[in-house]
Amino acid sequence: MARREIAGSRSIVTGASSGIGRALAMELARQGAAQVIVARREERLRELAGQIHALGARVEIVAGDVTDPAVRQRALDAARDGLGGLDVLVNNAGIGAMGPFETADPDRLRRVMEVNFFSLVEMIRLSLPLLKQGNRPIVVNVSSILGHRGTPHSSEYSASKFAVQGFSEAIRAEFVRHAIDVLVVSPGTTETEFFDKVIERTGEPSWPQHRPVSPEKVARQAVRAIRRGRHEIIPYFWGRVLCWLNRLSPRLVDALMARYA
Repeated sequence: MARREIAGSRSIVTGASSGIGRALAMELARQGAAQVIVARREERLRELAGQIHALGARVEIVAGDVTDPAVRQRALDAARDGLGGLDVLVNNAGIGAMGPFETADPDRLRRVMEVNFFSLVEMIRLSLPLLKQGNRPIVVNVSSILGHRGTPHSSEYSASKFAVQGFSEAIRAEFVRHAIDVLVVSPGTTETEFFDKVIERTGEPSWPQHRPVSPEKVARQAVRAIRRGRHEIIPYFWGRVLCWLNRLSPRLVDALMARYA
């Protein structure tokens, strides 16, 4: 039997205007969750809210950058006042940058870490009082397979996702006393705008081409994992292969990475 009912749950989804975040918001709505959707692009949020309303689900909009403490507080206020509480926090907002570390400006790392890690941490910190009062509460951190294995030309992004992985493992143990689950979703190559919207691109490796998965598939697997109380999923076959190979023979993977650096 499922550990958690999605229908009737109350959630916050950050980075909801496109890609995996948008697909997650739609999948949660299809299964009857009420939501606060957060992103910078208000027009896209309103379009998404209309589609969620059409499914008969409740939705509140918070337009803004999650690195802004005021935006994070508005999201929590919307969950408390508009939805009556919070059961599911989905930290999906993220950015990337591509290019060799040697020539990167230090501000590139700081910007990536601010969005991908620090805002995630502070969103969880702010959400804890509401989550403690929630119904089978869960924190969902959208990471990446690059949180398991760093790749060349993605040093900052890899570092931010490794930080998410370690932080999630630590708080998972701490939150047992509060009966709050922690799920890490680690996608691989996905059909999103991510690579079109990187904050800087000064180079990239010529990886072998693999068919990306759709954000809808990632969302379906993530919501199923929420329901089942899973600790982590890797919704990408080649991502699972990379993680397995890296555990089996990290020196071999080092050599493969150097080939494409």
